[in-house]
Parts: sequence; structure tokens; C-alpha cells
Amino acid sequence: MISRKLTYIPFILILLIACKNQKPIAIGYQGQGKSAIVSTLSKPVQKQWKGYWSFENDSLFFSNDFESGRLNGITSDGENHYTALITAENTPVNVSPWYAFKVWSNTPKTITIKMTYQDSRSRYYPKISTDGENFTPLDSVNFTVLNKGTGTFGINAAPEFVELKINVGVKPTYITAQELYGSTRTKKWIDSLSTKNYISNYAIGESREKRAMNLLEVSNGPHKKAVMVISRQHPPEVTGFLAMKSFIETLAGDSPKAQKFRDNYDLFVVPLMNPDGVDNGNWRHNMGGIDLNRDWQDFNQPETRSVRDFLVKKENEGYEFVFGADFHSTWDDIYYPIDSTIIGKKGDIVFNWIDNITKRLPQKHTNIKPSIEIKPTMVSRNYFYVNHGMPAIVFELGDNTPRDFLKLKGKIAAEELMDLLLE
Repeated sequence: MISRKLTYIPFILILLIACKNQKPIAIGYQGQGKSAIVSTLSKPVQKQWKGYWSFENDSLFFSNDFESGRLNGITSDGENHYTALITAENTPVNVSPWYAFKVWSNTPKTITIKMTYQDSRSRYYPKISTDGENFTPLDSVNFTVLNKGTGTFGINAAPEFVELKINVGVKPTYITAQELYGSTRTKKWIDSLSTKNYISNYAIGESREKRAMNLLEVSNGPHKKAVMVISRQHPPEVTGFLAMKSFIETLAGDSPKAQKFRDNYDLFVVPLMNPDGVDNGNWRHNMGGIDLNRDWQDFNQPETRSVRDFLVKKENEGYEFVFGADFHSTWDDIYYPIDSTIIGKKGDIVFNWIDNITKRLPQKHTNIKPSIEIKPTMVSRNYFYVNHGMPAIVFELGDNTPRDFLKLKGKIAAEELMDLLLE
């Protein structure tokens, strides 16, 4: 028995040495590359036609006529098969082919819809709803991939087309890329929180199409330290918004920790940075045709200017901003802090925060990609730090991250931030 065990030792040693010399294996989404510097002067936008299409002698209907709706064309191919066309507000644009439409029929039937996109692939798995508020992923048995992607992650892994089998009846069925959360529904959420006496909301500016840039303020006293949170610079990024909702609800909640937090800090939130883009069903841009998260250097767009002016006003009132977060969505969960070689000790709170969240959520690996370039500021995180000394992070959630986990992650992120700020 002894000699048999010994025969395995060299093999084990070889394995250990090999593993030791191997580079760490990359897990999951590694983050996007360096963003190009682009002009943020307004560009033309093709505003989509809103209305409904009818087929089968006016017995079957499709519509995009609601907040966040996008359907640019629909054709009948015969035998209850239809082809939907989804186009972007303008180009070039990030491959985020947002769609949202509803379909109904005077006669119950099963139809098949082929999804096609302008210069993109099928990124978003369809969500289904009968009320426009409660959504579930389409049953996989009703989902068919056409021309499967060749990559292992990201847009190259996505299929070129998909087909959806949908049971339709008199009551409309919503088919969307992600859950619907337009400006009306978002304002209802803001108003519901504002029933608490320490929460208020007000407009800090207007979008290009004159929608209110609503800000939520959580404050129970004359504090001069604050946390700044923004979300939804990019319209389809609903998972980031959902995590942000949980994050804010926890900070604004009734727990002893939340009460102590509010005894020391104010919280300012702009939940919907791009209300025009969200309500118009845009893939990426505002109605000035610009990616708002590239406009934190020149401030050519009214949406970014409204937040800039607010921060300057508060700083002039004597506020110190101690933490900033910008919630987004991408292919998988990832953190984008500023590298510690740049931010130094001031950034400890960000990295300690990430570590603490990770310890409490070991079941979900989340990559970290620190930025080593902060000028030109261009993106919100860099502007927050360079211009206001605010340790800040881009907090990204995956397109397909389970919704229960999004809520949990937002809650834990809030709890860990409070612990660090209250040390």
C-alpha cells in the first residue's frame, strides 16, 4: 500500500507545478475596451412611427404605441408566420437592439415571429407580459435560434435571428427585450418613496424633448455629506435600474442602519438619466443622437448638464460627495472602479465595498476592471472624481442576471456601503 501511494507523488507534483505556472483562467465577461473619444454635438435621430399594424382581414394586430415601444416594421409571411424588423435611432450605435411591442387577435391562435435587426444580432432574450408590468422570460420550448453565433461570449455568441412562438388572444401580449420601466412607471416609484417625510423629489432640468429630469432626495437634516446615484443613461439597461431600485429602497428603508445612515448623510438619485431615450424605445442614445455616458467632458446634452449643474450647486452649498455610483447593464455583472494607483487612499471605500459584497455573494463571480485613464472625463464616474473628488464606480449588472439576485445584490450593496460610511 505504501509503495502504491508513492507512485502518485511525482504526478501530483507535476500537476501542482503546472497549475502554479499557469496564467489565471479568465472567467465570464472581461469588460469592454477603452472607449473612443467622440463628439457629443447632437446628431439626427430617426424617430420611429408609432401606431399599429393589422393582418388577417383586420383580426390580428401589432402595436408599438406605448412608452418604450419599438417595432419598426412587421410583415406577414403566410401561415401565421411574421417577420419583425428592429432598427436603431441612428448609427453608429452599440449593439443593444431594444424591442418592445404587443400583439393581439380577435381569434385565439398561435403565431411565430422571426426577429430581425439592423446591423446587430439577437442580444436580449424575450420577456412576455399581459399587463405591461409583470414579465417572465419566454418559455424556451417556444424559442428557436437561427444562425447560431460562433463566439463564446458577447455579441458574437448571439444568434443572428430567433423565432418566437406566441399564443395570442383578445388581450394584448407584450413582447419585450427587458422589463418595461418608462418615465411614467419610474415616476410612480419615485412618488411612492416620497410619501416618507424625509424623501422628496423635484426636477433639476429637462431632457431634449422637455421631459423632467427627476431627482430623488433622501434627507432628514442639514447634512453636508452626500452620496450620488444615477441610472439608465442607456435605455435598454433595465437590470442595472432594477438593482439600483433595491439599492435605494434599502438606503431609504426603516432599518436601524438606514436610519443611522440618514442621520449622517444625504442621498441624491437621478433614476432616469435618459427619459427621452427610454420612452422612445432607443437602443442607446438620447434624442440628440448621443451616448450620454460620453458627454461628461463637453456637456453638449441637456441631460448631463442638469446633473452637472446640480452637483456644482450642492458643492457651492458646502456639500462633500463621499461616494458615487452609476448603474448600468452589460453582458454579465462587472465592476468598473478607478484604479487605486490614481485614486489612492480615497478609493479604498470603493474596493473595500466590492470585497465586502463579494464575500456576501460568493455564488456569483463578478469581474473587476479598474480604469487607469480618467481624462478626458467623458464618462460619469471620471467626472464625479475629477471635478468633485467623489470616489465613484460604474456598477454593471448582466442582461440575464436572475431578477431575485439583482434585488439581493442591490440590497447587500447598500448595506455594505452604509457599514463602510458609518465606521
